Amino acid sequence: MNKNITTEIEEIIDEFSFFDDWADRYQHLIDLGRKLPNLPEKYQNDSYKLSGCQSTVWFVADKTEDNLIQFKAQSDAAIVQGLVALMLRVYSGRTAAEILSTNPDFLTEIGLDKHLSPSRKNGLSAMITKIRTSASQLVK
Repeated sequence: MNKNITTEIEEIIDEFSFFDDWADRYQHLIDLGRKLPNLPEKYQNDSYKLSGCQSTVWFVADKTEDNLIQFKAQSDAAIVQGLVALMLRVYSGRTAAEILSTNPDFLTEIGLDKHLSPSRKNGLSAMITKIRTSASQLVK
């Protein structure tokens, strides 16, 4: 059973607060990304490519039989793959209501807003928008 969304966010904040400097936090982010399963090749094409990201990100959203929204994604860039891992950890396997009612404030709390390049911030914003839009569309 998935942890509830608030617990997951609290654990992420705790994990990142453990590291004193940003080199260690980036390494943790990269490590999280490495643990993500590879996206099946059938999704690695332009129809699943997330626009707004400088690096390539493929993104898939499906609704499960029990009305949870399941996300799968993969990036060709290590830090972006880590951001993907964080977002999936929080939002995948949740109800549309949970997804739509949970703002990604935790990203500010762990300091990512201050330490990402503008292009990565844009990509992260595009991913958040896609997650929320997918939840809205799949709930119907």
